Amino acid sequence: MRPERLATCALIASGMSLASWPSFAGPAVGQFEVKTLNSEPGEIEFQSQNAYAFGNPRRKVVRDASGELEADDNSLSRQRNALELEFGLTPFLKTRIGVEYEKERREDPETLRHAEGYENLKLDEYAAEVIWIMIPRRGDGFSLGVVVEYEQSAESGSSRTINAGPILEYASGPWHLSLNPTLIKFLGGERNDAGEKDEKIDFGYATQLKYHWSDSVELALEAYGTVDRIGGSGGPSEEAALFGDFDQHRIGPVVYWSLGPDFCATRDTTEKRNDDEGSEVVLGIGALFGLNSTTPDTTLKVSLEATF
Repeated sequence: MRPERLATCALIASGMSLASWPSFAGPAVGQFEVKTLNSEPGEIEFQSQNAYAFGNPRRKVVRDASGELEADDNSLSRQRNALELEFGLTPFLKTRIGVEYEKERREDPETLRHAEGYENLKLDEYAAEVIWIMIPRRGDGFSLGVVVEYEQSAESGSSRTINAGPILEYASGPWHLSLNPTLIKFLGGERNDAGEKDEKIDFGYATQLKYHWSDSVELALEAYGTVDRIGGSGGPSEEAALFGDFDQHRIGPVVYWSLGPDFCATRDTTEKRNDDEGSEVVLGIGALFGLNSTTPDTTLKVSLEATF
């Protein structure tokens, strides 16, 4: 893809992300995205992954013996936006770097009204990942890979995480199934009253059942979730001890449109150009519905991916 076309795609994705738009660890809620096991050497993919939550659960609050307000640490946000670049290194290895912005709940609220409010949209974290494709797939059949991701909070003193797990895919005709269970290990962060860091382990999953409707449209059913603090791991904060753990589970339909190689053009594209061969732009829109009382009622998912 020509440099000016890449810039246009980046501008569109940034507009989607920003125009709409001392920490103990709540449940690890990743991006609502299913990892893939295709890697082409030299291929670059620009991604914008966006989520907007509606009907967030009411925050649990109590006053301690000194009269200070204690509020739960459930990971709830109004808006999350990620910008990423993925690089194909070999047919068996690819890597990704990215940043995420988030409009998250206020920390250390002083009043009940303040506890229900949200911060302004701000840079939340940096991330890098590697995907190793152990069993590749060509056409129908089974494929297997492993993903390892490191996430560094943009806020000093906050937890870092390492996420790791298998990626399993199975394809048969127009149907495609993806499964990505992960373990999320927290590192660092603040200490609780006993002097322990909450270096817990969460379990997360991302699943997708997709149907190839046509050359330009794919229909998917996707599910995402987190099981908070498996096996009683970590040193819970005072808030975690008061309010317990917060699992989150979502499921819903997503539609993906292939917009073609000329979508991000900056000039008339009636003529085919050699440097556009193999490029693709895919727009995804869907709604994920909460399955329990600690998950937002509805999460709007919007993604844009440009491959070149």
